[in-house]
Amino acid sequence: MRYITKTLMAIAFALIIFSCNSTQPQQENVTTSDTTTIDGHPAWIMQGNIYEVNVRQYTPEGTFKAFEQHLQRLKDMGVQTLWFMPINPISKEGRKGALGSYYAVSDYTAINPEFGTMQDWKDLVSKCHSMGFKVIIDWVPNHSGADNRWLTQHKNFYVLDSAGNPTYEFDWSDTRKLNYDNAELRDSMIAAMKYWIDNSDIDGFRCDHTDGQSTDFWIPCIKQLKQDKSNILMLAESEDPRMDTAGFDMTYAWRAFHTMVDIAAGKRKPSSLDSVITYTDSVFSPNALQMYFTSNHDENSWNKADYKTMPGEVHAPFAVLTQTIEKSVPEIYSGQEEPFLDSISFFYKDTITFGKFARAEFYKTLLNLRKNNSALAANAAYKKLKSSNDAAIFAYERTNGNNKVLVIVNLSNQLQSFTLQNADISGNPKNIFANKNEALSNDQQFSLQPWGYLVYSY
Repeated sequence: MRYITKTLMAIAFALIIFSCNSTQPQQENVTTSDTTTIDGHPAWIMQGNIYEVNVRQYTPEGTFKAFEQHLQRLKDMGVQTLWFMPINPISKEGRKGALGSYYAVSDYTAINPEFGTMQDWKDLVSKCHSMGFKVIIDWVPNHSGADNRWLTQHKNFYVLDSAGNPTYEFDWSDTRKLNYDNAELRDSMIAAMKYWIDNSDIDGFRCDHTDGQSTDFWIPCIKQLKQDKSNILMLAESEDPRMDTAGFDMTYAWRAFHTMVDIAAGKRKPSSLDSVITYTDSVFSPNALQMYFTSNHDENSWNKADYKTMPGEVHAPFAVLTQTIEKSVPEIYSGQEEPFLDSISFFYKDTITFGKFARAEFYKTLLNLRKNNSALAANAAYKKLKSSNDAAIFAYERTNGNNKVLVIVNLSNQLQSFTLQNADISGNPKNIFANKNEALSNDQQFSLQPWGYLVYSY
């Protein structure tokens, strides 16, 4: 999390007192066991998706039990993996705002009493699993809250200044930075993570600000975690390719996100996405996955995503990209399906208002396509298509065997007419948003409204 500066990618952390394959593309509608892997990743994520849950703000009560009432709705929308923002108690010393930051953790093996009890959490995970969801939790390894019990019991777990006082980074004054040169700290951190696997059967971790720790930590950490549960998902809040080689399944598509924001603002051309994809392909391993998004808790809270960065009709074509582009696993943030057109406060109670669910069917259409057509598996082939109007149109196809998805988006505020020039698009594919089959020819003349989009399933 980044709670002041746009260029920062993470925030506070906290800890506990422990001392101490298949490589073939997934086929359509194949049911895989929890131990099945594809390209080294859990098979269940390859055609899956992630929904970020902000428990405090999700309901008036802000509890696990209250959130349970939304599970069926999210299941009906097609959500697969629930990512819960940190569920641990929040430090009181240096607390920002009335309630503090989730990312200033005071105890890594306890539950934030705002949300309920440990039993409430276990019941929620059990219910999620019974409904077919996967559950991952936010983990904060870079630094603890400013009154974490390690500060008195294991002061050497922290980076100290010349006077022997624990330090913090940036403006994160409610946190204290951990010292990964300390072997006991490393062991304690891994033990804390194992606690949640062993005691509540979670399916993985979204790890905050992983650039703050060396790969020398992450390599043995991930290995040990997978000895507890072999097919967990490891998501790094980073775009450093070293996180890929350290064993993380997925990193953030920050470069793509910021490029999309610039395109939406008219600062860059659609073709700038090509250079992003080329760069990503060149620095990451061929099997690396990235989480694509149009908003998350940081971008919403501090940079007004997506209600200002991609306002109104501008949101849709970029959401289509996040759901369908190469190597992507898409993320949706709490309230985007409404949409909730405001920033959600970080340090105060600021309940999301639900009721209209105006984007729910839009997301459902995309999530179901991803689930049911293996051409959108994260490891399916990607081919950029040239149009007669590349100044505004971005088009590509995804393929896996006989399955294909054709995606065309108008990334401009003007009506655009065009043809596609380097693709065999002929056939009778389904226009997924019109919910009908349409005959297409290779010389097809297309016309798209401002910020319009077409997605065809073959």
